[in-house]
Amino acid sequence: MLKLKKNLPGILLSAAIAAFSYIIGRIVPEGVLGGTLIALITGMLLNPLLGKYEVFDPGTKWTSKKILRAGIILSGISLSFSQVLMAGKYALILMIFTLTTAFGVGYLCKRAFKINWKLSSLLSVSTAICGGTAVATLGPTIKAENRDIAYAISATFIFDIITVIAFPWAGRLMGLGDTGYGLWVGTAVNDTSSVVAAGYAFSDAAGSLATIVKLTRTLFIVPIVLVFSLIYARKEAASQAEKVNILKIFPWFILGFLAVVGIRSLNLLPAGIVTGISRLSKFFMSMALASIGFGTSLNEVKSVGIKPMIAGVIIDTSVVFVSLFAQAAILHFIK
Repeated sequence: MLKLKKNLPGILLSAAIAAFSYIIGRIVPEGVLGGTLIALITGMLLNPLLGKYEVFDPGTKWTSKKILRAGIILSGISLSFSQVLMAGKYALILMIFTLTTAFGVGYLCKRAFKINWKLSSLLSVSTAICGGTAVATLGPTIKAENRDIAYAISATFIFDIITVIAFPWAGRLMGLGDTGYGLWVGTAVNDTSSVVAAGYAFSDAAGSLATIVKLTRTLFIVPIVLVFSLIYARKEAASQAEKVNILKIFPWFILGFLAVVGIRSLNLLPAGIVTGISRLSKFFMSMALASIGFGTSLNEVKSVGIKPMIAGVIIDTSVVFVSLFAQAAILHFIK
């Protein structure tokens, strides 16, 4: 009870920001500003005003860890293993190309721009998997600083605005069909809301396929987080005299995520409950990112510099072109 009383002010602040973000997110055009990004920015803007009041610290720190994990676990309700089958083997092959590109180019940018490995990993996973959600999932796993998490999400947001506007125009200019365009958007655009906006701006068929491919892509967060947890353990072991306990740093919440995906795949839950859990997941994610933003000042984010932003643009642009050309090559060889 004492712990709850201590955490309550920060939890309520995070919930209030999340509620505000939800309202604003309903007002702005779909795909331009998601609730989680609004929550992150709002938290950062409130940092200079309320950051000096330590009463909020315990609750916001608790929310950025516990509520974040709960949100990630519940987000599995939007996915099902049948969607992987619906996406088709060609989409899965295409995803291998884009994932390899995101992490390969990310590694080269890390070396070229001398970016710390945690930030470069966040930039890569944002492009490879599912934007801000992937960043929020991987960040705590590798113990990334709040400023790096905020920076990676901001970089994702900037690129997504461009893609929502440019992709439908570019798709028509290149004469892409619904299938080609849907595969392109589903594998090359970062955030789910941006995929939906860019996909349906082209056609209903393209939007539907793009959404399915994007949700399938989200499932790759599981092996990616597991791999990076091992990388983090290896780096920690190299920097410490004592052996790192793998069980302590293992991202157990990923198993919960898979369990929820499994439950959803059984199709036993009514549509209303699925929708309610999905909304609760998004609200929890907004609360967590509000807390992360609240613990991060804009000056800290600015201090990271322009080089990681340039790296993010290079990674995103590389995936856009690889997705397009790899798709053409795959369709050529299967004909």
